Amino acid sequence: MSRKTDIVQAVIDAWCTRQDIDAVLSHLSEDMVWHHSAVTAPPKTGKAGAREFLTAYKAKVRNPNWRMFKIAESEDALFVEGVDEFDTADGHHVVIPYMGILEFDGDLICGWRDYFDRGVADRGAQGEALPDYAQALAGRPAVMQARTS
Repeated sequence: MSRKTDIVQAVIDAWCTRQDIDAVLSHLSEDMVWHHSAVTAPPKTGKAGAREFLTAYKAKVRNPNWRMFKIAESEDALFVEGVDEFDTADGHHVVIPYMGILEFDGDLICGWRDYFDRGVADRGAQGEALPDYAQALAGRPAVMQARTS
C-alpha cells in the first residue's frame, strides 16, 4: 500500500471501529473541502465543517462498515470505488455503493468528493433494501476495510 492508502486506512479504522471524529480530523488539512454528497449538498469546509458533518452523521449511523473494492492512485489523489454500509438509529440497514476522490497535500486529505445515488441512500434509510442487481456490486470482496484488530 502507498502512503495515501495507509492514511485512508487509518481514517476507515478510526470511523468504523470507534467513530472517533478527532482521529478522522487528524488526517484532514485545516482548509480541506469535503463534498460529502457531491451533487446534492454544499460542501463542508475546513476541519470545523468536517466535524459538523461527522457529528451529525454519527448521530444517525450505527455499525459503520466502509469498504473499498478498487483503488487507483494519481499524483496527489486516490480514486476509490466502494460501499458505505451502516444501520440507522431506528434499525434500518443501509447499503450505498459509491465512488470517491480523496486529494492530498502531503500526508493530509485536503479535498474529498463522494459520488453516490442520493435516492438509494434515502430509500435505504427508510428501510428499502438495495435492489438485487446493486447487491452484486456491494457484495464484492474488499481490498480495504476496517481492521478488526
